[in-house]
Amino acid sequence: MSRVLILTAGYGEGHNAAAYALAEGVRALGGEADVRDLFLETYGRKQVTSRLLYLQCIDRAPWLWAAVYRAMELPPVAWITMHTLWPLKARLRALIAEQQPTAVVSVYPAYGHLLDQLYGGAAPFAEHTIITDSISVNSIWYTHGPRGYIVANEVTADIVRKRQPRTPVHALGFPVRTIFADTPRTRPVPGEGTPLRVLLMVNHAKAGAASLVRRLLALPHIRLTVTIGRDEALGRELRAAAGGKALTILGWVKNMPELLMEHHILIGKAGGAATQEALASHTPMLITQIVPGQEEGNAQLILDNECGALTTTTDAVASALQELAHNDFARWKHWAAQCVKLGRPDSARTVARFILTPP
Repeated sequence: MSRVLILTAGYGEGHNAAAYALAEGVRALGGEADVRDLFLETYGRKQVTSRLLYLQCIDRAPWLWAAVYRAMELPPVAWITMHTLWPLKARLRALIAEQQPTAVVSVYPAYGHLLDQLYGGAAPFAEHTIITDSISVNSIWYTHGPRGYIVANEVTADIVRKRQPRTPVHALGFPVRTIFADTPRTRPVPGEGTPLRVLLMVNHAKAGAASLVRRLLALPHIRLTVTIGRDEALGRELRAAAGGKALTILGWVKNMPELLMEHHILIGKAGGAATQEALASHTPMLITQIVPGQEEGNAQLILDNECGALTTTTDAVASALQELAHNDFARWKHWAAQCVKLGRPDSARTVARFILTPP
């Protein structure tokens, strides 16, 4: 039986979402899959602190994160960074010796460099790197050995091919949960008595969430659902802002695919997982935040393909939702049709099939 080791890291949800969706695809095709975050296993509490600092940085000082992101493009910075990860490399070596995988898949860029250091491009297993960003791809993803890359779409594939012309690049999709492919679409079209079902995903930038909810609930044609994670205080604030109006507030959710397929529009940041899952569910996006660097390409993908709009203020979000209701929701219908063209609901099995197929 094929045994696939999938290596991830908890900096943002995109890496983990792709890793676990791919594992689901591998298992659906009869293979074994093990998802491991070796950063967390190796560094423990230090890694948790590092992740919190990253989240605070992108929330409170995005300009600083932009500088760090650009610095990683510089070969000396990347080289020095990768060579400080020797404890992680030792753990990776031990894990591979223990598991003897037939394939190792990286969904976080550091692992490709460490595999290079360990095997010099001659590993006794198939190696694959899944680039979880679209269009704005940091060079740290592809400056290691020439094995091959899996990307979400053709426009990203073209960019990587130009920078690494001797390396195979496969536009197979960003792995999303198989439920997106296996669930019939029963969502009614908005209009004629059916309200626009709006899903607001409140991420780490929570300032202004209450005023946005208050403004959206004043619109006559929507039904609003808000996800708040584990922030109970924010939930109380939003209920107060609703002033008794109908509002669904959800805490930590495990059924995000179902929520996306039930709603007509997603409001949130242009994260890798959120963007690709919205497309897979044929749900247009109103993008409220773009993390500099890795999320710029995700937003460009949505905007260039007319799958949503950039709305970074409360007024912009409210105006966009009002405009969607014009002409019997004609713009929403166009956006949703564009999402159908771009989305890849069965990407997890597509990528898994490629990985499980012998070269």
